[in-house]
Amino acid sequence: MDYKAAGAPKIGKNAPRHAEHNARGSEKNPYRKAESKAELLARMKAAAEARKGK
Repeated sequence: MDYKAAGAPKIGKNAPRHAEHNARGSEKNPYRKAESKAELLARMKAAAEARKGK
């Protein structure tokens, strides 16, 4: 086999294949946003109620 004709391996781009819907710095998750404990508990309780209702 002629390994010289195979070419060099492609170098990685070091970038994700797609953008996350809640990536840091986006509208849904801005930079330096600290969620208070009350907001966290409210969100967790709402999620628990949504699961319980199903």
